[in-house]
Amino acid sequence: MDLRSILATKSRQIITIGPEQTLAEALMVLQQHDIGALVVLGGDNEVVGIISERDIVRVAADDQGFFRLRVEQVMTRDVVLGIPEDDVIHVAHVMTERRFRHLPVVDADKHIIGIISIGDVLKSQRDKFQGEIDTLETQILADD
Repeated sequence: MDLRSILATKSRQIITIGPEQTLAEALMVLQQHDIGALVVLGGDNEVVGIISERDIVRVAADDQGFFRLRVEQVMTRDVVLGIPEDDVIHVAHVMTERRFRHLPVVDADKHIIGIISIGDVLKSQRDKFQGEIDTLETQILADD
């Protein structure tokens, strides 16, 4: 199974933010869409970063004026990107080992086509295993 199969089950809407926007704006967008991370797009619509709830909480604990900070001051810059052909098990391993929960997925031109959460990865694996269990149960019952 690859990331393309997960993207096919998700909404095509990708919520993004610009690096010049403030953390207050980022928080508002996160809350409005009930999501945990925003992909940060530069002027050429390429991924330049990602900002998550966790990133904002870290800054808020140290800087009481964090609402005025710009997204680019807080975002993670070295973003791990996925491609539709990436294997889900490999992606799960990378996300777990590198300790991040959101993976932007890009096309060959590095333009964002979706975002995968660790929850999406776990759900896809759960569904796959449930399908295998159902098949085995059907085969066992048919043999009786």
